[in-house]
Amino acid sequence: MTVYRIFGLIGVALAVIAAFVAIPPVALLALPICGLVVGWAAPADSHVRVIVSALALTAFAGAFNAAPAVGSYLTAIIANLGLFVAGGALMIIFKNIVNRLKS
Repeated sequence: MTVYRIFGLIGVALAVIAAFVAIPPVALLALPICGLVVGWAAPADSHVRVIVSALALTAFAGAFNAAPAVGSYLTAIIANLGLFVAGGALMIIFKNIVNRLKS
């Protein structure tokens, strides 16, 4: 098990747990930080998928809010996952910018 996989599991677990338990906002900063670490190891063939996933999760997070009983939880989980994946997308974008500036 690699460090990147561990950070990925921590990010997903924190995203789900934060939907059910009140977590301080400072602790939620761990989501994009874990995403940055995972994004560092993302292979080149998945860069577009990660960026589009970050945009889609963030855009559609509120779509499940109307579902009775579980809507708020689903919305929170999807929004937290969007925050996690957005960290990975930012790292991919930053790496691409640095690579373009170096060449």
